[in-house]
Amino acid sequence: MSEALKSRAAGEWPTLALLAACYGGWVLGTTWAAALWLPLGIALTAVCVALHSSLCHEALHGHPTGDDRVNEALVFPALALVIPYRRFRDTHLAHHRDEHLTDPYDDPESNYLDPAVWAGLPGWARWILTANNTLAGRLVLGPLVGQVAFLRDDWRAIRAGKPGVLGAWLWHIPAAGLVLWWVASAAAMPVWAYLLAVYAALSILKIRTFLEHRAHEKARGRTVIIEDRGPLALIFLNNNLHVVHHMHPRTPWYRLPALYAAHKAHYLGRNEGYLFRSYGEIFRKHFLRAKDPVPHPLWPEG
Repeated sequence: MSEALKSRAAGEWPTLALLAACYGGWVLGTTWAAALWLPLGIALTAVCVALHSSLCHEALHGHPTGDDRVNEALVFPALALVIPYRRFRDTHLAHHRDEHLTDPYDDPESNYLDPAVWAGLPGWARWILTANNTLAGRLVLGPLVGQVAFLRDDWRAIRAGKPGVLGAWLWHIPAAGLVLWWVASAAAMPVWAYLLAVYAALSILKIRTFLEHRAHEKARGRTVIIEDRGPLALIFLNNNLHVVHHMHPRTPWYRLPALYAAHKAHYLGRNEGYLFRSYGEIFRKHFLRAKDPVPHPLWPEG
């Protein structure tokens, strides 16, 4: 690593410290905690896998160093097993084109469907997707629904010869293989328990993404602020202040709260007042109540 990169990384010591804590907690979760009491090991491992996903998000936005190769190397082990880092990077950066937010076709992270597509779905699929638009459904069904859609789209992209997709999956094999080798040979946690921890981690992450974006005629009004300062905000690395992140995507996670506090009125004016006070408020309002329809409510007919 060059002197400039070393200096940049040293300046981002909170991210480096959290990376070390994340990997250390993951090792403890899969070994000591799992041997002490398996549910404890699963819970600790799930939190660390979710945190690692948030750290992957930091890496693809240029942290903790200015070299994308170094950042990718720092998050190389695929703790969550199912999402190649380079696919996460490419789809997420495409998602950051704010003018396309919530677009059923051009936003890779949209949960909305074209109403014409929705109308052609069988009843069972509509039921699943409607349930998935409640927070309870997103926690239980969301990881499976999201993974099926992700694999379907990537398979289509590979068959169409889209550059970078197959390569990302091939590069993912050693990243996931390293994790599976650890679980199978060195951990005190059985493989089935690790898979359960991964599913739980993906469920935790669905809490963050559940209300991140809404259908709104103005692009600037589509991105949320959730003024939560609890443990979920730490696991999500302050991405609950989501409009701040979208406006300043290269700003590291630990600077977002101060930035929001200093310019709160500006950000809430920018996003048309799309605000929740906490994740507790979201659980109370939407645990069993759909946040919005699955077919995009503002999509042009025909």
